[in-house]
Amino acid sequence: MKTYKNILVLVVLFSVSFSWAQQTPATVQKEAIVIEGATAHLGNGNIIENSLIMFEGGVLTFVGDAKMKIARKGKTIDGTGKHIYPGFIAPTKALGLIEINAVRASKDEDEIGEFIPHVRSLIAYNAESKVVESMRPNGVLLAQIAPQGGEISGTSSIVQLDAWNWEDAAVKVDDGIHLHWPSSYRFNRRGEDRGYKPNDTYQKTIAEITNFLQDSKAYGETVSAEENEPFKAMQGLYNGSQNLYIYADGEKEIIDAITLAKHEEIKNIVLVGGYEAYKITDFLKQNNIPVLVQATHNRPNFEDEDYDLPYKLPKLLTDAGLLVGIQNAKSENFQTRNLPFYAGQVAGQGLDKERALCLITGNTAKILGIDNSYGTLEVGKSATLFISEGDALDMRTNQLTNAFIDGREISLETHQTTLWKRYMKKYETK
Repeated sequence: MKTYKNILVLVVLFSVSFSWAQQTPATVQKEAIVIEGATAHLGNGNIIENSLIMFEGGVLTFVGDAKMKIARKGKTIDGTGKHIYPGFIAPTKALGLIEINAVRASKDEDEIGEFIPHVRSLIAYNAESKVVESMRPNGVLLAQIAPQGGEISGTSSIVQLDAWNWEDAAVKVDDGIHLHWPSSYRFNRRGEDRGYKPNDTYQKTIAEITNFLQDSKAYGETVSAEENEPFKAMQGLYNGSQNLYIYADGEKEIIDAITLAKHEEIKNIVLVGGYEAYKITDFLKQNNIPVLVQATHNRPNFEDEDYDLPYKLPKLLTDAGLLVGIQNAKSENFQTRNLPFYAGQVAGQGLDKERALCLITGNTAKILGIDNSYGTLEVGKSATLFISEGDALDMRTNQLTNAFIDGREISLETHQTTLWKRYMKKYETK
């Protein structure tokens, strides 16, 4: 009887795990593909109304006007009345590291310690995550998988979202280190002192960060008998092979963090958050700092601010001449699927629609250092793109018909589309 029960449990577990498996990843592109007649949004601010897009072997071979007299070959997709976009890129997310927030065993985004740059998020990435799968129907095809927690939380990598495992998913391995800068103020929720108060530990935490950066730099300049994994992981910041992603929102915090990083001769710095970055755009331009600004679907932090500050913040920074992308690091993973609608919100604030698109395509690719292959529709780049029935930045018309990653036509079926079909049939029968 005990053996029978064990077998029954194994069968049930197998059935559950099988039913929760992700769609099978697409195979390599086997024939040339032509998409003709669609409006192509190139991701660099330009648009082709009646386009001809061709790709073979996972690479774009032609991007131009459909009136061009050029030989077509392979499978042809009629894009008349539809729109083509480069795959959207979601930076600074823990996608594939958290499955269910309420289940501790499914959370692998954080490790013990405050200074853990040697913790690599890539090797914990779950390519079969149901959350990852749900990004694709909205056009989010690439993501930067970033660890969370601590002052220096670890090393991120960039992946494509249709893979068997983390090795297959990797696009750029160990692209950067993530530094969470402390706040100079804390919010006191109790008693008569309720409100924002100075953070007494601010200078102490900065001193700890400074010592760690200096020790890391010194480690790289000497020959040590013993390897120090945290210091070793930091060396890419000093030789320019990695970015330092600094999470900071306040004017003072941004200036303090960037000033320290520059003083320690860190070459490539990216500001993440940047809520008050619009106040110091000259400082950011002078130091050549790109900004991955917070998502637009937020409320103002303070009661005396413009009610629409979060909505228009990316436009303010773009108009000031900064290189800007959009991220939603502070939101739950499932909300990453709203990435195109954040950009659409900025367009609603007056930013040109094609420039708004750059905030989640070409600009983000430049910031992450993958613009040689992704982010825009250009000959020689990866055929990572999708076709939408309408405007992909509008949640009412973002309806994908086809999507490709490196030329592979991927499935747009998810557990959510399965549920949608199931319950739509329920009402259709009445």
